Amino acid sequence: MKLNKFSNIDSKTIAQVADEYGTPLYLYDEALIKKRCHDCLQMQNAFGLTVRYAMKANSNRTILRLINDMGLHMDASSLNEVIRAELAGIPLDRIMLTTQEVYSGAEMEKLKGLLKGGLKYNICSLRQLELIIDFAVKTGIFPGIRVHPGIGSGESATRNTGDDYACFGVHLTDIDEAVNSASDRGIKFEHIHVHIGSGADSDMWRQNIDLELAIISKHFPDATRVSFGGGLKEARMTDEKSADLKLLARYAKERIEAFYEKTGRKLHMEIEPGTYIVANSGYAVTRIADKKHTSRSNFIITDGGMEINSRPLLYGSRHPIYNVSADGSRVISSEFNKNNSTTGYRAVVAGKCCESGDCQTLAPEGHSVPRAMVEPGIGDITVIGGTGAYCSSMSPFNYNSHTQVPEVLYTENGHLVLIRKRQSLEQVLENEI
Repeated sequence: MKLNKFSNIDSKTIAQVADEYGTPLYLYDEALIKKRCHDCLQMQNAFGLTVRYAMKANSNRTILRLINDMGLHMDASSLNEVIRAELAGIPLDRIMLTTQEVYSGAEMEKLKGLLKGGLKYNICSLRQLELIIDFAVKTGIFPGIRVHPGIGSGESATRNTGDDYACFGVHLTDIDEAVNSASDRGIKFEHIHVHIGSGADSDMWRQNIDLELAIISKHFPDATRVSFGGGLKEARMTDEKSADLKLLARYAKERIEAFYEKTGRKLHMEIEPGTYIVANSGYAVTRIADKKHTSRSNFIITDGGMEINSRPLLYGSRHPIYNVSADGSRVISSEFNKNNSTTGYRAVVAGKCCESGDCQTLAPEGHSVPRAMVEPGIGDITVIGGTGAYCSSMSPFNYNSHTQVPEVLYTENGHLVLIRKRQSLEQVLENEI
């Protein structure tokens, strides 16, 4: 029995992976990752398209290789991410670094070496420009620039990277200074980048297209490439709506064509999806260890919680929940099961960490919210959906001295392949002195 209508993974596979590798663990659907990559690469465009995967979403080596093999380039947010992608076999000329980091000493020398090897670099502050400008003049390797537009959108306030409460990129009030400083040294900004936030509203994403083209028209006469960033909305829950990729692509194409008609300048388009590519491919597989109740709520206690998915605690994010029988013979209840609400049973899905916030069912303001479901038993399996993005790469897995959990790929031909081993306690402690 499939978990949901989108999944290639069924309840038998869930029980098998839990028995074979132990819980908790992450399980990824290779076929769905490939489909999302293909969908992005098929986007309409006016004068060329580059799709860069935002590797901060999930940077497992196997996932990076899979996405690279599909034809996507990489969007890195740190020097270590660049090195990580290179170690995965991804050519430097397929990687763009856009970061808050400011380099000096050995790190700056490492950056310069990577740039000579083909790495692309967006400056995000006047300070970053100041530090790289002599190198750029000497080598002719010019950086791009990330613009802070002053408006943005995101799934939550903390995921909005474009408004004036965030500090990503060179703010519009500093653009002229950046352009003049670069121009005085013979540097041209050819790659212009704006990212307004993660989980951005589609209307705001379209507005960003118009805004960025206006900025290019006013400030960047040498621009040849425009990046609209990522943040494409991917629905995890049944009552959410994903971004319509075809409509957004058509709009971007029309606006870039109109820009060409007005200016005679052809712009190559780039996007940087992360969540859209991997979020719904991932499942956190846990086992029910205990059940409790208070005067207010029933609680299901699983062996994996905030240390494998901190998004509900951080953002108030909602994830689909599936309960599977211990032997995998059936899906007991799921977000797609209309009988969930007819049983009268509701429960909060909690983890084992010593935090009241260790719940997978939290309201944005922080308190736990029970979900309607068919009551599962101890030993049954609880699966948290939508955990392919910003879970393994971001969660506090060593909190309470828990160990990082394994990651498994469910391949297109139906095999389970271990792509990260379970961390040992010795590995958690090995750098302590």
